[in-house]
Amino acid sequence: MPVMKIARIVSTGRYVPSRRMDNHEVGQRVGEPVDEWLQKNVGIKARHVMADDEVTSDLVQHAATQALTRAGLTASDLDLIIVATDTPDYLSPATATVVQHKLGAVNAGTFDVNAACAGWVSALDLAARYIATDSDYRHILVAGGYGMTRYIDWKDKHTATLFADGAGAVILGAGDAPGHLGGKLLAHGAYHDALGIYAGGTSRPATAQNVAEFGPPTVRFVKKFPRTFNTDHWPPLLDKVLAKAQLGRKDVDLYIFTQLNLRTVEAMMQILDLPMERTHCIMDKWGYTGSACIPMALDDVVTSRGIKPGQTVMFCASGGGLAMAASLWRWT
Repeated sequence: MPVMKIARIVSTGRYVPSRRMDNHEVGQRVGEPVDEWLQKNVGIKARHVMADDEVTSDLVQHAATQALTRAGLTASDLDLIIVATDTPDYLSPATATVVQHKLGAVNAGTFDVNAACAGWVSALDLAARYIATDSDYRHILVAGGYGMTRYIDWKDKHTATLFADGAGAVILGAGDAPGHLGGKLLAHGAYHDALGIYAGGTSRPATAQNVAEFGPPTVRFVKKFPRTFNTDHWPPLLDKVLAKAQLGRKDVDLYIFTQLNLRTVEAMMQILDLPMERTHCIMDKWGYTGSACIPMALDDVVTSRGIKPGQTVMFCASGGGLAMAASLWRWT
């Protein structure tokens, strides 16, 4: 009987587009000053926007190439590519398949995960289970790619002030020790119609008539959901994952949350009774990069201050739907 392997994070990578847009420029686009409010209430100072000739698969390719180089692997070593995105190159086929071609990862299977901004943590949990249950999977690329500025109405201050572009990636490898300690996915589908891109699918195809009546597909806040949704629902989700590893909240060395709002992260750390040094935030310099934000934040930690072997890292995300995911790892 084959020995069960355990997934471990081998390397990280990220890509930030070169075009930087500060709050002052966004304010000019939306027609009113936004800098003071954004910094005070959200913590965003700037964001980066992909070039006109870039698409989501390009962003992922850059992040993946960096992660492969750091792992000492080539693209042909990959057995599976999972791309978490809700801004794909196409409705079909999967963006992961485009990434496979651009990387030259000829031996890798491919699929996309769309759980909105919870997609990358969901994909990470899936990948860990592939490694644990099938010896064919030794190296898996798990990437988050986000090109939401393609879907922004720049006159809508509620969305134009937040969203940005970028990509983050990790390479998972099969090991004999954790690695992956546990994870859990949840959803509150009653809010599926609160925030999203509601055109282009079968509900409202992007026909000439629909585009003329409703405009092109854009990301929109349609209805309100509880302001405290994350701080209400993240703590019990974290506790359920921690219980699987027989750990407590204070046993986690690093929490990385969805990078939408600095104030939410601050409130969460107060709930956990932990200092801000036990988390990491990137929304101030890179804006909100959705499904890419957590792997981008992870890479920023790894390259700026490092994570020591044996330390525990918890990823916790929410996305439109509302989808939620948490995943706990021991760093190796």
